[in-house]
Amino acid sequence: MLPPDVRVHAVAATSAGFDARFSAVWRRYSYRVCDDLAAADPLRRHETLWYPRPVDLTRMNEAAQGCIGEHDFAAFCRRRKGATTVRGLVRLDWARPAPGIAVATVVADAFCHNMVRSLVGALLRVGDGSREVTWPAAVLAGRARDPAVTVLPPHGLCLEEVGYPAAGEFSMRALATRRVRELAEDTTMACSDGAGTR
Repeated sequence: MLPPDVRVHAVAATSAGFDARFSAVWRRYSYRVCDDLAAADPLRRHETLWYPRPVDLTRMNEAAQGCIGEHDFAAFCRRRKGATTVRGLVRLDWARPAPGIAVATVVADAFCHNMVRSLVGALLRVGDGSREVTWPAAVLAGRARDPAVTVLPPHGLCLEEVGYPAAGEFSMRALATRRVRELAEDTTMACSDGAGTR
């Protein structure tokens, strides 16, 4: 019944009130980029974005820090009627697992449509030197889509893990997640444990 790229390793009954989407406390994505086309692996072309310029991970990690915490991510999301764009971004950083490969790790309590691909796209512009380190945070503060922010193709994106609370807290978490969040003016809240709401 499953597509060829999905495998089930274990199945177990869960408690009443569990909702795969709304009971989640956090989600972790990665986005894989090759910034040295001479090192591009054709066998990984379906899971790696080939970026035409080298990027500086130090600059990108510095820029990413300005986006951590609970913010209105409207500048990096496609809006949906009646939905909030306030999210708690717990982690956004880059590493090089191999020469020519840069991988972003992004963890939040929830994500808006296109949020990860837009954030990564903005950081690549910082990494290649075409934008200042402060630019992503300035775009975020503007709470409006910036045409200079590129929504990257989906093939570099991978959902790696979803975190859930203890079994007895599934229903409470789902109720909290369904609450429409609003961000108080001039207030940001660091979300160190990923326990913000949707």
